[in-house]
Amino acid sequence: MKQMIVTLAAVLVSVVVMAQSKTKVNWTYTAKKITDKKYELHLSASIQGGWHLYSQNLDKDAIALPTTVKFNKNPLVALSGKVKEDGKLIAEFDKATQSNSKYFKDKVDFVQEVTLKAKAKTSVSGEVEFMVCDDKSCLPPSKIPFTIAIQ
Repeated sequence: MKQMIVTLAAVLVSVVVMAQSKTKVNWTYTAKKITDKKYELHLSASIQGGWHLYSQNLDKDAIALPTTVKFNKNPLVALSGKVKEDGKLIAEFDKATQSNSKYFKDKVDFVQEVTLKAKAKTSVSGEVEFMVCDDKSCLPPSKIPFTIAIQ
């Protein structure tokens, strides 16, 4: 009985901790038409005050988990280049991880250019994985699925 209570408590704590990191960052997803077949996909992060979200491009000595964006295959869409970051990048010594780090506060926009292979309505889906920290601690990484409609 004691083991079951300890196990249940551990599961409950892990669920609460995972949910916390998701609430520190609110994500919105949009597609912006550039030309007839070219679009920019925007994964926009709004970061709660006092917290920061790590860049995709961390130094080799960084301990934090970089933000990663993974796209599911779609035969109607071709990705062009890498995901770009649009925001005020802060590069400094991170007290929470005790390492040099690159991160964003308040907001950042991750932008991926895509080209439609045919004129059709479709969507692009995938997953963004990220980690948030404040000046004292970090929350476990979160993975959030997304779907962006392309009209």
